Amino acid sequence: MKILPVDKIREADAYTIQNEPIASIDLMERAGTNCYEWIKERLASDQKVMVFAGIGNNAGDGLVIARLLAADDIEVEVVHLQFSEKFSGDFSTNMDRLKKQNKAKIMPVKSEEQIPEPSADDVVIDAVFGSGLARPVKGLPGKAIEVINQSEAVVVAIDIPSGLYADHPADEKEGTIVHADYTLSLQMPKLSMMMPETGDFVGELSVIPIGLHPDFLEQADTPYHVITDEFKTLLPRRTKFAHKGNYGHALIIAGSYGKMGACVLSSKSCLRTGAGLVTAHVPKKGYDIIQTAVPECMTVIDPDQEIQANLPDLKPYNVIAAGPGIGQSAQTQKLIKVLIQESQAPLVFDADAINILAENKTWLSFLPSNSILTPHPGEFDRLAGKSKNGFERIEKARELAKKYHIYLVLKGANTAVCTPRGYVWFNSTGNPGMATAGSGDVLTGIIAGMLAQHMKPFDAACLGVFIHGLAGDEAADEIGEEALIASDITDFLPEAYDLLADE
Repeated sequence: MKILPVDKIREADAYTIQNEPIASIDLMERAGTNCYEWIKERLASDQKVMVFAGIGNNAGDGLVIARLLAADDIEVEVVHLQFSEKFSGDFSTNMDRLKKQNKAKIMPVKSEEQIPEPSADDVVIDAVFGSGLARPVKGLPGKAIEVINQSEAVVVAIDIPSGLYADHPADEKEGTIVHADYTLSLQMPKLSMMMPETGDFVGELSVIPIGLHPDFLEQADTPYHVITDEFKTLLPRRTKFAHKGNYGHALIIAGSYGKMGACVLSSKSCLRTGAGLVTAHVPKKGYDIIQTAVPECMTVIDPDQEIQANLPDLKPYNVIAAGPGIGQSAQTQKLIKVLIQESQAPLVFDADAINILAENKTWLSFLPSNSILTPHPGEFDRLAGKSKNGFERIEKARELAKKYHIYLVLKGANTAVCTPRGYVWFNSTGNPGMATAGSGDVLTGIIAGMLAQHMKPFDAACLGVFIHGLAGDEAADEIGEEALIASDITDFLPEAYDLLADE
């Protein structure tokens, strides 16, 4: 799924109107109807709905929703914020239809004192501003947004929370922004919905198809995409006469004294993902731990008792993952340097391996092409410098991926896979329960396991983060977000695979 900028969305609307063909008022009807169906499915029959409408096409969508709900004998009140007399044509047409129906209460509001306050039992439909907003919201609509945010009502934003920009950062210090519980984004998400600073305004995101012309969507160029279950077609298929050698041999360089759990999590996840063979490189004191916790995993023992200090023979392995829990001692830094110089296999770097790169940035130029780095925001900031916001961090990640011809997996609520061609793929699975120690170690193992099975780096990175999040979602459904720990993600990988196989 693509994420288009606002100007491209307008072009998609125009192309659809011309080439379907369909009148703009009918396209609005289709969009509003699809949102109505989502809302009606979740609405109690005795709940009152308050539609806060502005003056443009987003408000027109809200009026379609209001009319259709009122036709179902739902109590509907439309709060029409008249902060300008320049109504869009399709808005005016839908207002006439709503008045003619004569079932919804319409309340024209021209001053702040007239703004009604929703009750805690109401459902508020936010249809004040859409994705074309270009300036901070103040004045009458700003006050209305304050009233919405101060209420205890459930808030459903149509297309985008009012006050939020689609393509760049928004700041509540400059203008008010709706805090939605749900956002029904039309046809595709907006870039701001993927960013930590602005994504929180969105609440639970649902993408509502409105039938924009597939030819335009296919041809439209954008660097931003969303990873969906379409990637399931990349899953390796097993044949009847296959053996473990067909599914690769991964080396996991992870763990040190006091941090052997990182090696356990990575190694077990690599095996669970389908790698034929997994060998863990561990310090002497880690031998008993890894052999006991993951008996299916082979081991190579570092002569050092407590740290990763000596690189093993790399020839047997077709993928090497390094970094979880290895620390940053001088000997370990030397090991990473030699690994970069000598590896003929794809590399996956996480955690301390990335921190070591951040201390030795000239080594980035020697990374093998198509290596995969999986930093969390703090690790990435150490690598590329601090960023003002998620938008700037993503741009830095894109540039870094292009410059060094690597894949940069920037972990977060919508983990972003940045490619050597400058494209960004945001993940659509996962939940806050995965914000727990070791979750990234599990992801390292999953990506390594996919590379071991001869997947391309792009496919392994995108499918890896998707399945990682899907397993986390299954775990959260079963045991709750609060109780979720990293090993649960590994344990629920079979359920994630089953889900993809059944769809």
